[in-house]
Parts: sequence; C-alpha cells; structure tokens
Amino acid sequence: MERVKTLRCILVNSFPGETIAGAVPDQQQPMQQDQQILQVGPLLTIVTDRAKDNNNNLRCSPMKTTKNTSTCQADRTSCMEWLDQQRPGSVTYVSFGTWVAPISPGEITELAVGLEATGRPFLWVLKDDPSWRAGLPAGYTDQPGGRGKIVAWAPQEDVLAHGAVGCYLTHCGWNSTLEAIRHGVRMLCYPVAGDQFINCAYIVRAWGVGIRLRSADRGEVVDCVGRIMEGEDGRRLQEKLDELRERVMAGEALCVAKRNFEEFIRGITGQRLQ
Repeated sequence: MERVKTLRCILVNSFPGETIAGAVPDQQQPMQQDQQILQVGPLLTIVTDRAKDNNNNLRCSPMKTTKNTSTCQADRTSCMEWLDQQRPGSVTYVSFGTWVAPISPGEITELAVGLEATGRPFLWVLKDDPSWRAGLPAGYTDQPGGRGKIVAWAPQEDVLAHGAVGCYLTHCGWNSTLEAIRHGVRMLCYPVAGDQFINCAYIVRAWGVGIRLRSADRGEVVDCVGRIMEGEDGRRLQEKLDELRERVMAGEALCVAKRNFEEFIRGITGQRLQ
C-alpha cells in the first residue's frame, strides 16, 4: 500500500459507475494529487475471448497453476466432456480458489456428504494435496457413476460459461466474483479469508445475486443448493444477476472501461515523450 502511493495511475479489475453501498460513482477516483484509479474490469470479457486459440481452448494461466500445457489441456477436456453430459442448469460448481488455506477436514467431510445428498451433479475443484483433501470420505473420489466429479484444476471461465452450470459455490474471491457475474451464474457464498467476507456482503446484501452458506453442515448445503437452483429464490437471484451483468459488464460500462484504458495508454505515452 505504501508503494501504491507513488503511482500515478492504477488499473483496477472492477467495474465503473456503481453507486451501491457508498461506492464513488466517478470512473476516476482521485486518491492523491495527480493520481487516478481506473476501472477496467469489463474489458476482461474481450481479453478472455482473445486468449482462446482456434479450437476455442483457453491457454493455461501460470498465475493459477504450475501444470504443463498438455496436462492442463487434458484437465480441461475432462471437465468439459463431463459437463457436456449433464442437463442444462443442473450442476453445482465448487471452488475455493488457489491461494487461501484449505478449509478444515470436518468442513470437507460435511460438504462432501452434503453435495452428494443434494441429488444433483457437482464439479468440485480441490487441490490434489493431503492438506486440501483431508476429510473426504473413503473412496469418495472413486465412486463409479457417482453424481460428482472432483478435479485438481479446472478452466474456470469455460466452466462458468457452460450451460450445464446452475450455481457456483464460491469463496467469494474478487476475480471469481467478477467471473460469475460476467457469465451470469448465481453464487452460493462461503467466504474463507480476507476481502472475501466484504465481497460476500456485496453479493448477498448489496446486489442480491447470491445467498450465504452459513456453515458446511450437510443439511445447510442441501437446503441452500436447493434454494438457489430452483423455486422463487432462484428466479429472483437470476433476475437480479442478469440486471447487474448488463449494467456493469456491457453497454456504457464497457465504453467507460475502454476510455479508461485508452487514457492509461495516453498517460504512458506522454511520460515517455517527455
């Protein structure tokens, strides 16, 4: 944060123009004299499209995984082929990100049993590491014909864009939050650390596009997945999410993000010409 004070311009993976929960509506928010914060989050939709090759396959991101390209591609194929076999809007996608500490073995046990008890298919991204998978019931990952699929890595943008995914059980990391909004996927929120609790408050209370999973208790999991995937709660959440998505990821928001990025480029050019 001290270093940030020395920067003339900061690009932020967020969206411009929001006034909810006291956010400043100006797309350029001065922090210090001659310092700008420019939101460019909507541009990631374009960046994601350009990151795909001719076969519409996302390249591996070195920031998210240390896998080599062939392993990454195999994981992607496995995930997408499995999703292709599921009914539209039926899958619960589960991921708690890549950098926070794993949830406790007791929580893993309850969550695993709860996901099975929903009677719905689920895709669960869980690091292939004893500290992350401790608590999984014996033989849980080896059940032939089971409802769920557990993988060590998944191409999250592709998964969220797939028509089979009906909700996202998320830790509420900011990048994951924006990706869910971008692809119009309702969120079941289980924050673990840091800013995730603040993001959860926006998702649940300010925007109304998700619900809070208060614990990993199997009964709570069954109840919340059922609420978010069907019935009045699910319809209400989807309507609000579609409205939010249009407001902050398209139209004027996208135009403002483009202008912000162009201004950033002009600033760099001006500096170098001096």
